[in-house]
Amino acid sequence: MAQQGFLDKIKKKYGDGNYEGDQFGGAGGHDGSGLPNTDPSNFMFATGIECSYPTIQNGTVRRDQLRECGHYDRWKEDLGLVKEMGLQVLRYGLPYYEIHQGPGKFDWSFADEVMAEIKRLGITPILDLMHFGVPDWIGNFQNPDLPIHFADYAGAVAQRYPWVRYYTPVNEIYVTARISGKDGIWNEQLKTDHGFVTALKHCVAASIMANQQIAKYRNDCVIVQSESAEYIHELCATPSAATNLANELRFLSLDLLYANPPSATVAMYMMDNGLTREEYNWFMSGKPPGYQIMGNDYYGRNERIKLPDGSIQISMDVLGWYEITKDYYERYRMPVMHTETNVFDADEAPKWLNKQWVGILRMRRDGVPVLGFTWYSLIDQIDWDTQLGELNNRVNACGLYDLDRKPRPVAQAYKNILKEFGQITIVPYGEMLEMTDRPARLKTNV
Repeated sequence: MAQQGFLDKIKKKYGDGNYEGDQFGGAGGHDGSGLPNTDPSNFMFATGIECSYPTIQNGTVRRDQLRECGHYDRWKEDLGLVKEMGLQVLRYGLPYYEIHQGPGKFDWSFADEVMAEIKRLGITPILDLMHFGVPDWIGNFQNPDLPIHFADYAGAVAQRYPWVRYYTPVNEIYVTARISGKDGIWNEQLKTDHGFVTALKHCVAASIMANQQIAKYRNDCVIVQSESAEYIHELCATPSAATNLANELRFLSLDLLYANPPSATVAMYMMDNGLTREEYNWFMSGKPPGYQIMGNDYYGRNERIKLPDGSIQISMDVLGWYEITKDYYERYRMPVMHTETNVFDADEAPKWLNKQWVGILRMRRDGVPVLGFTWYSLIDQIDWDTQLGELNNRVNACGLYDLDRKPRPVAQAYKNILKEFGQITIVPYGEMLEMTDRPARLKTNV
């Protein structure tokens, strides 16, 4: 008779060989599948409602995407679609230019209605306070009074909606400053380095001051800084100084926001174009308060190839979100969120979504704390193929739903991901690291 091994003895004692409690973690534990829930350690699956509102044509036309895409009339239906998707988190922007009507003057009529419905539905908003535009009375991003006016607004929002914890004070600071101050498309429509640096320093200062005011009323605030993940590839044996500078400037907003000293080349560029030594020292004094998350927005069109003749091609995913975001993570060592992505081809969108998700899984395997993912946006957008610079009323088929609120193929693809991965934690055994409601008190350097 063959001698019994240890496994035979275990099965004789415990039946199938499993031990008591295995169902709570281990070989028989939960694999993280199932629709997202509200456990604080869980990965945040989100969408957003496109809410840009820059001006064009020398300030005479306001491109309000909430209006152009029908959200003001169908906001309750749109919020219902978030729940229909099975999502718990929504990047949502209130129309700052409409609400803030003057120093100390606010119109909360629309905001109160929609925020009450978000709260009723149990949706967690990441509240976007400034999205590519400012009120007419402030003018544009060249106004040095912007940081103090915007701080007043942020404080008023935090007082009015004390249940909101997650904020993006200023969306895509680098893009805001570049398209308004350097590319000449939005708002002040300047095409100068001085205009770019001025807009950028004012936006970063506005974000910092807003963050401080939010923390006064919500000291456990979570700040999700959404910034564009950019890169230019140059097909020249000797890359130009302009391209090298551009690939350094993509970090500039986060360098100033997170008090990370930029390179000497960038520091000289800023000071040549209006940044004072006193302003620089102020930016370098430390990170803003609260819990900080580095959000990277990635669209294939963020990556560009510069040809020897100077022309630009959209490269669509040469490095991809994973490689570019890894550069940002290694620079700042901040928790990461994929805060925006889409593609304008509705038939290609499911494939694009899956590629982004594979990048996130790989980043998580590398040990990087990735807190969430966002398909942006819930519904289609208008004229983003020209960066809102032209009034073509052209539909960009990038939403989970079209403008008639009918699902596009990517909606089902996203639901499939939610069903398979919806209850994964931010990091393995993330239950041990659940989000605390205590104030952020420690300044940790890694």
